[in-house]
Amino acid sequence: MSTIDDQSTQQRPMSHQPDERGHFGAFGGVYVPETLHAALAQLEDVYDKIRTDKPFWDRLMDLNRSYVGRPTPLYRAPGLSRRARHMHDDSEKGATIWLKREDLAHTGAHKINNTLGQALLTRKMKKTRIIAETGAGQHGVASATAAAHLGLECDVYMGAEDVRRQHLNVVRMKMLGARVIPVESGSRTLKDATNEAMRDWMGSVDHTHYILGSVVGPHPFPMIVRDFQSVIGRETKAQSLRHIGGLPDVIVACVGGGSNAAGMFYPFIEDESVKLIGVEAGGRSSDPGEHAAPLTHGKPGILHGSMSYVLQDQYGQTDNVHSCSAGLDYPGVGPEHSFWKDEGRVSYTSVTDQEALDAFLWCSRDEGIIPALESSHAIAHAVKVASDLPKDANVVINLSGRGDKDVEEASRLLGSAIETTQKA
Repeated sequence: MSTIDDQSTQQRPMSHQPDERGHFGAFGGVYVPETLHAALAQLEDVYDKIRTDKPFWDRLMDLNRSYVGRPTPLYRAPGLSRRARHMHDDSEKGATIWLKREDLAHTGAHKINNTLGQALLTRKMKKTRIIAETGAGQHGVASATAAAHLGLECDVYMGAEDVRRQHLNVVRMKMLGARVIPVESGSRTLKDATNEAMRDWMGSVDHTHYILGSVVGPHPFPMIVRDFQSVIGRETKAQSLRHIGGLPDVIVACVGGGSNAAGMFYPFIEDESVKLIGVEAGGRSSDPGEHAAPLTHGKPGILHGSMSYVLQDQYGQTDNVHSCSAGLDYPGVGPEHSFWKDEGRVSYTSVTDQEALDAFLWCSRDEGIIPALESSHAIAHAVKVASDLPKDANVVINLSGRGDKDVEEASRLLGSAIETTQKA
């Protein structure tokens, strides 16, 4: 078993590691109240020590294998590949599409990769309680699962609007023993849940660890979450070499805060032959308040303790956001994604609610796999990309989660379209 340094960081130039102030280029850093500096310093110190702690990584690998069900498969998707080929009349076009099946991980999404790692860190710090924010509910469920497995108390903050549209995951969290705390302030979604979780942590740091669910927030959270999620990309690289015979031509992942995408992209950052594409929530339109695409439409600003691209008005106030997907309904993004955007290593785009809902049905009916609405954004764009590539090309989509949680909301939004057959 190798340590995290062996697995990823020793092969990365320092430009892809945060500096001593927690910055990726101009982005990142620590912009928090003084009461949180000690907790962040403690977390950074503990994480620095475990980065080369073989027993820690052995324990996490054992949990990943025996409890989470890793490695998750890299699945050739014939139905989506056929759909891509049929988008044009050119018989020489239409790449093969592959799905990295994070939906098959325990709890149904990639989130468990991070929560188990941070829950083990909580035990290392001798703390007894974890708190979390959640939008789609998958991070909340994964946090509650890790807490139940490792004997920790768990409270989850969730926007009241997300409580409504993600009822299944609310029930799951409660069944796992977590307390779900609805947040009624602001837009009643992920941003507001994060605000409340940070307020809680300021008053409880002596016995509580905040398990941030994405590559956002103050240093060292973006680095920690990326490292725990990079198991996705490392597995994909090994599986691509085995199944494809080389690296894929294109990798596509959805981006809200950006943890699944960072975990997928990071091990490929130095592989310049691989095009990396992040897909944001284009919502209903490009008008302010009608989408959740800060890398596409935002500008640099500070949100939840770090500098990144943020959706904000002319006075620097955070804009309202919208997405049919609760997990992408966030006005900011991780600082490393902001760095990759400015560096030009990763391309970022967006797809609309309707395009994501169409892709939700494509994957369900072409593959017999109901994807999360978050993942459906990546599917929508990846099929278009694949349709323009030669037949011998390969496109990997990070299928970050399953869609059980979304069937009621998707059915409501799709209306009569759910009754029709849309096979390619």
